[in-house]
Amino acid sequence: MTNASNQPPAAASGTFTLGNELTVRRMGFGAMRITGPGIWGEPADKPTALAVLRRAIELGVNFIDTADSYGPHVSEELIAEALYPYPADLVIATKGGLLRSGPDQWQRDGRPEHLREALEGSLRRLRVDHIDLYQFHRIDEKVPLEDSVGALEDLRRAGKIRLLGISNVDADQLARASKITPIVSVQNLYNIADRTSEEVLHICERDHLAFIPWRPVQGNQHQQNEALSRFAARHGATIGQINLAWLLHHSRSMLPIPGTASLQHLEENVASAAIQLSQEEYEELSTAQA
Repeated sequence: MTNASNQPPAAASGTFTLGNELTVRRMGFGAMRITGPGIWGEPADKPTALAVLRRAIELGVNFIDTADSYGPHVSEELIAEALYPYPADLVIATKGGLLRSGPDQWQRDGRPEHLREALEGSLRRLRVDHIDLYQFHRIDEKVPLEDSVGALEDLRRAGKIRLLGISNVDADQLARASKITPIVSVQNLYNIADRTSEEVLHICERDHLAFIPWRPVQGNQHQQNEALSRFAARHGATIGQINLAWLLHHSRSMLPIPGTASLQHLEENVASAAIQLSQEEYEELSTAQA
């Protein structure tokens, strides 16, 4: 499916250049939910999971976000199975720093030795010799941030990482990481109803860092919001699509990565890139959800 100018649907989101090196479309794909329940194990429907990844590329998505902990390992393996050899413009971002002991179980591990091991595993599973964007998944309170990020900087200097990002951080932690290595992206919880990372977003805008919101659509509480429902009806869209359109309007640094294991939902998410909210609609939604 392409639009009248023969551009794929994701092109309507515009582009962002990571670290002045890698240009991606702002509507990306988060590959967490293509795994099993609780982000654990193989998906119940592997052929559909592979089809979703391939369809994302057909729709013009060229930024895919994953992590070694999704599965664990399953998401990265599915990406390689579905898409390798990769399109020349595809940027795959992955993360390290979390361990898994079972469904919905997450433990932090920011030890340098673990991060080096995690990076090597991601290289093997993704079948690449370097990671385009490698993100420190979550700071480990038992390990100094400087030790963890310093280890990743060593790997970047060794050529195994092209660009570095950081996830789940506040403004002070971002500043500390940025003293050690060039940080090109931040991935934090953010959506129209939860803007606790607004300060970090403003820093990203100031410093031309990508801001990658995880959980870009908050969930059931939006079903009862009158403004969201009204604008969804006006645009012939779903409430989730209006949420994503709001994010794209809210900041040029924003790179939403909605995830799904459904082809229909994928199509809907990417189509939201073409929804143009008026300034009045944007402001009313911003106020209603503040």
